[in-house]
Amino acid sequence: MAKDSSDSTPPPKRKVLDLIEQPKAPSRRDRQRAAQAAESAPPPPSELQKKKEGALDLFSDEGKKKKSGVRKTEQSGKAVLPVISKLLEEEEPAAPAPVPTPPPASTVSPVAPPEPEPAAPVMEDTGNLISIKPPIIVSELAARMGLKPFVLLADLIKLQVFVAPNQAIEPEIAAKVCDLHGFIFEREKREKGGGVHKVEEVVVEPEAPQDEPEDVLQLRPPIITIMGHVDHGKTSLLDYIRKSRIVTGEAGGITQHVAAYKVEHEGKPITFIDTPGHAIFSDMRARGADITDIVVLVVAANDGIMPQTMEAIEHAKKAKKTIIVAINKIDLPTANIQRVKTQLAEKGLQTVDFGGDVEAVEISALTGAGIPDLLELLALQAEVLELKANPKGNARAAIIEARVQPGRGATASVIVETGTLKVGTPFICGPFAGKVKSLINDRGEQVKEAKPGTPVEVVGFEEMPNVGDQMVEMDSIRAAQKLADERQLELRNSRLKMTQKSRMEDLFSNVIEGTGKAVLKLVLKCDVQGSVEAIKNAIGDIKSDKITTQIIIAGAGPITEGDVQMASSADAVVLGFNVKVEANAVKAVKAEGVQVKLYSIVYELIDQVREAMLGMLEPLTRENIIGHAEVKMVFKLSKSKGRAAGSYVKDGKIHRKAHARVIRGGVPVFDGKMSTLRRFQDEVEEVKSGMECGIRLGEFNEYQEGDIIECYTLEKIPQTL
Repeated sequence: MAKDSSDSTPPPKRKVLDLIEQPKAPSRRDRQRAAQAAESAPPPPSELQKKKEGALDLFSDEGKKKKSGVRKTEQSGKAVLPVISKLLEEEEPAAPAPVPTPPPASTVSPVAPPEPEPAAPVMEDTGNLISIKPPIIVSELAARMGLKPFVLLADLIKLQVFVAPNQAIEPEIAAKVCDLHGFIFEREKREKGGGVHKVEEVVVEPEAPQDEPEDVLQLRPPIITIMGHVDHGKTSLLDYIRKSRIVTGEAGGITQHVAAYKVEHEGKPITFIDTPGHAIFSDMRARGADITDIVVLVVAANDGIMPQTMEAIEHAKKAKKTIIVAINKIDLPTANIQRVKTQLAEKGLQTVDFGGDVEAVEISALTGAGIPDLLELLALQAEVLELKANPKGNARAAIIEARVQPGRGATASVIVETGTLKVGTPFICGPFAGKVKSLINDRGEQVKEAKPGTPVEVVGFEEMPNVGDQMVEMDSIRAAQKLADERQLELRNSRLKMTQKSRMEDLFSNVIEGTGKAVLKLVLKCDVQGSVEAIKNAIGDIKSDKITTQIIIAGAGPITEGDVQMASSADAVVLGFNVKVEANAVKAVKAEGVQVKLYSIVYELIDQVREAMLGMLEPLTRENIIGHAEVKMVFKLSKSKGRAAGSYVKDGKIHRKAHARVIRGGVPVFDGKMSTLRRFQDEVEEVKSGMECGIRLGEFNEYQEGDIIECYTLEKIPQTL
């Protein structure tokens, strides 16, 4: 069978222009109709179009017949291609069009200039509308707004958002930033199955457990902090408890690996923190991580209440902790137990035998008398408090001491609050990440885990943590490191904009809630207790209905790091009388930005406190009217377009450096400074009653006859306390 002629005809070669056509390929019928319409009513071609059509004809069969002297078909492409290229360069660029499917080779379509293939846009904007698909990267948003990234970073810092240029922000934050620069932000929704973009991973610290089911909670040991005045037997009591643990048969020796240890009393564990009590409370309360359950207040029976005893009482009360009093040194002949209990009652600690609810135990740290009773009371108090934690929850521990040890690097003594801390646990602690490399208990032994209420030393910190920080278990070391990086960036940004604490010269203190009074907060340290009481009384004698003072701490001795930490947390000023600032406290002063004022003369200290209180009160402004003038005639000024008021001084005087207002019909119409005051042609300082003058106030030119010019001065009157 003979094949059809159409099948034997080879397909025509694809023309060069077919490769650069943009319009969508029309159907065969549409092309025929378009060709017929073009032949019947051809538009007048331009010179450029004629040249292009001539070039196109060279690619058609008819063109080959009509044109003479043209090379063969296989060479024509080479001859004509430069001509087309030149024509395309001369033609103005057309509007962008989508890339179409090339039409059949037999059809010649109008030529359009080539366009580069557009990249798939991720963001679109129309005028001031910015539409972005999450994640919203800061640098990309800045580029769309035509700004440098640092401009947006400055805006974000004002919004309390601290990120790097290559990090993402929330759509709500992006909308606020766009609004600041006159743009409208729109969150673009991604189509289902659209392009895949990397989602910014958000890492957050696990929250502390709240209201956990009773069935997951288990009793934990109470955490005890022993506080008291120097030389009242605090250290001796701790030493005796340590010895009693060995005497009762516990294995291992006394070590100093951790700043806390456990004691077993009749099968009941008790955890003691071997750290100065004021440091624990100052540091931990400032960071919201106070873990102490019970405070043992040690008071010497021969000395009674002393300055540091009062400081310990204030710390314990502010932390809202249960207080048990241990009256020590009862073996001394000068012991006066009743006097101690009376002093405690005066300070708000009523013992049980005095009709109060504060338990008191009489002990001797030297002989051990009463110490078993103290341990029994602590165990019973723990049962009353029903101290429980979830050992299977997310591990959290409080840092009670940190140091750098040779061969171990940064280590920290911690007490586990909840969960179980294990070797290999990744964690975040403040702005630093880490992984538990080893756990050492209070006897110097390596352990694999530590349950709630257990003190251990942790090895594996990236940097030395701060006392009071919380160590929180994370899902992975990668998540912990990412969160640490974000916190360190935030910390650097906050340091750049760290504001100074309250200063004596320009104090703007908080207002006491509900009273409407401003409060000046103070930390007072003196050389002796007598000076403390005298200065406290003198400051208390400064009476005021508008402002008051609040002494956070008052005690004898040098200014310590704990004093500075307390002042920082309360936004107070530290006052020192005949005392020095300890070396550690100097570092804390610089780090916290707390102001310390030292004095050697009592009345100078009291006067500066009074001045600081007065400085917190804005002065009152009083207006003193000194004269009136009536406008008799309005003059046009020759050298300017302004006007001046020819006036007659009715009473008082008109002064050139005073303020003045124009009153018309009893209503002020202008108020400003005097710019011109003339007597005839001379500029004068003042014009008295009964005299005529020319007056001009600022740039005011709308004077009318009969206006009254009232001249007055402003006087600032300091407020009184």
